[in-house]
Amino acid sequence: MTVKTRFAPSPTGFLHVGGARTALYSWLFAKHMDGEFVLRIEDTDLERSTQEAIDAILEGMEWLGLDWDEGPYYQTKRFDRYNQLIDQLLAEDKAYKCYCPKLLLEELREEQMAAGLKPRYDAKHPKVVAANAAATEDSPFVIRFRNPKEGTVVFDDKVRGHIEIANSELDDLIIRRTDGSPTYNFCVVVDDWDMGITQVVRGEDHINNTPRQINIYDALGAPVPEFAHCAMILGDDGTKLSKRHGAVSVMQYRDEGYLPQALLNYLVRLGWSHGDQEIFSMEEMIKLFSLGSISKSPSAFNTDKLLWLNNHYIKTAEPEYVAKYLQWHLDQKGIDTANGPAITDVIKLVGERCNTLIELAEQSRYFYQDFSEFEAGAAKKHLRPVAKDALALALAKVEALAEWTTENLHKVIAETCEELEVGMGKVGMPLRVAVTGQGQSPSVDAVMMMVGKERVIARINMALAFIAEREANA
Repeated sequence: MTVKTRFAPSPTGFLHVGGARTALYSWLFAKHMDGEFVLRIEDTDLERSTQEAIDAILEGMEWLGLDWDEGPYYQTKRFDRYNQLIDQLLAEDKAYKCYCPKLLLEELREEQMAAGLKPRYDAKHPKVVAANAAATEDSPFVIRFRNPKEGTVVFDDKVRGHIEIANSELDDLIIRRTDGSPTYNFCVVVDDWDMGITQVVRGEDHINNTPRQINIYDALGAPVPEFAHCAMILGDDGTKLSKRHGAVSVMQYRDEGYLPQALLNYLVRLGWSHGDQEIFSMEEMIKLFSLGSISKSPSAFNTDKLLWLNNHYIKTAEPEYVAKYLQWHLDQKGIDTANGPAITDVIKLVGERCNTLIELAEQSRYFYQDFSEFEAGAAKKHLRPVAKDALALALAKVEALAEWTTENLHKVIAETCEELEVGMGKVGMPLRVAVTGQGQSPSVDAVMMMVGKERVIARINMALAFIAEREANA
């Protein structure tokens, strides 16, 4: 039997890190088992579901690279199928019409809570019986699933182990609303059956739904999939994950300069482990992943750890991979890379010192764009009158260079130091500020080589003019 998993988000908001982790675990297990991964949009909540949220979910999945083999399926396009099966359950007396008004149900719920009882629908309550008896053909009604009253629901969760719930704890849940629309718990069962889902990976907040759904599978004569309920993700302070901890849209991580591989590597470790290994390629994740290795305990989201991973991937991933995602940030900043070095060469040179793609885009700017002013602190410290001779001599040597190579530029700096009898810093630092506009950069000879001869000459001349103006105003 082919293993088939699914990710089934509700389009009532963006794809956040908890949902992304669930999607990743489902995707990894399908890949590990050489199976199939299905994407399903559970949009039965007609009031809260939006096209904007659907688009955000799809965009997030595509950015993460979590491709699907089937879908996306939409529940709102399958109402005929759900209603066909609901009618079948009605005919088999496994479901029934309930005319009990909402206000009465709320009143009974308050009474139960006041008495210290678990609030639940009670079909035998005298007021419920009376309400149903008083109904006419025109009275609005819902369809309720006739849950078994005896016995227990038993399942072996792949994460949490053996779980057993008495049927007496479950009430007759609504499977069709008064407006004729089917409800979540019923639609999920039908979808997983029709789509051949063999493993359901989801958050632990769904554990209470699972016994109800298993009874519906049984009533329909459908095979019951295996379940794996993942523990929640907490903030690093141990409280429920919120926006200040990182519970934001996956696409916000793109906006903040994270690589999808870094986020995936971080998410896979939020509840799953393989020894003490921290860094995983996608191939390693697929090869090593198992549902049984998912932790039962909550995980804490740590932005510093994510940032560390991001720096690791910027430094060590193939420059072509980094360039693919850096390009979006360059476009956002209006940095045109058409006239300048290959962006992959810039990444090799600058990437090691950058934690995010935003930083990398900014550090790439001076390779492609001229600047009109120098960083104030760097200019004040290094573009002083004392630097004029060093810059002028370096300029003359640069202009005379026949071959524009890093080695020759290194010689230019060394010869300038030697002729002026000054240390490397007295030449290298003014040159760095002149060529980049700032006080920090990789090796200045490598930077000059990539910036190009014409731009280097123009920028050194601009620095000399800056010093001259500074002298004149002294």
